[in-house]
Amino acid sequence: MEEKKDIKLFEDKLVRSVWNNEKEEWFFSIVDVVEVLTDSVDPKQYLKKLKTRDEELNNSWGTICTLVEMKGNDGKNRKIQSSNMKGIWRLIQSITSPKAEPFKLWLAQVGNERLEQIQDPELSIIQALKDYKKLGYSDNWINQRLKSIEIRKDLTDQWKEHNVKAGTQYATLTDIIYQAWAGKTAKEYKDFKGLKKENLRDNMTNEELVLNMLAELSTTSITKVKNPQTLKGNAECASDGGNVAAVAKKELESKTGKKVISPLSAKSIHSKQIPEDEK
Repeated sequence: MEEKKDIKLFEDKLVRSVWNNEKEEWFFSIVDVVEVLTDSVDPKQYLKKLKTRDEELNNSWGTICTLVEMKGNDGKNRKIQSSNMKGIWRLIQSITSPKAEPFKLWLAQVGNERLEQIQDPELSIIQALKDYKKLGYSDNWINQRLKSIEIRKDLTDQWKEHNVKAGTQYATLTDIIYQAWAGKTAKEYKDFKGLKKENLRDNMTNEELVLNMLAELSTTSITKVKNPQTLKGNAECASDGGNVAAVAKKELESKTGKKVISPLSAKSIHSKQIPEDEK
């Protein structure tokens, strides 16, 4: 079953989603939807109480809720409670929120856009541009980020061809790349930036993003040449690729006198709020 993992934006809030090609429909993280509609600080607890109050919703939960693999708050892929549009509409009926109707319209728009993007993939790029613009990213950063997505896709295609399984093994190799050039695993990197479920690459500075692109591009090239057939062999290629970027990082830091790895996140970058330890 081929799937497209994505993060959608509703009023600048993140909603994890997966497009199921077999069923030709979106599945959305239920917890994210509840958080968007209610602004609850504990959407899981809100959902639990909601099911207690609404017996009909609770009884039909088995048909509404589907476990779908998405990124958890720790950046690792996990089975997340999700639902298709029909299930989300049923959930909305049980939630009193002024955002209910706008959210329904947003769901319909998301579904229509995906069908159009299947016919014309260029529309996906246009939508990504709009989303990043809304979040306040510069044109220069957006261009780099879109290129990084292409480079990442080339890398995962290589991993797929070299017997690497999506999910845990992808995450393992990604950690090796990060560790090699940045000195941190993905989780350590996100913790350093104060991130939770946000995408790490979406919170990298220009320098960090470019170096990570170099690391992943190098890993792709090395993997093509060495042609590893085991996870261990792919891990060696990942380490070698990360080390290429590590050399570039060291050289850049020596020329500028500044550390590349920064606690800056998208929020602090775009609000121009520099953390105390960066001043």
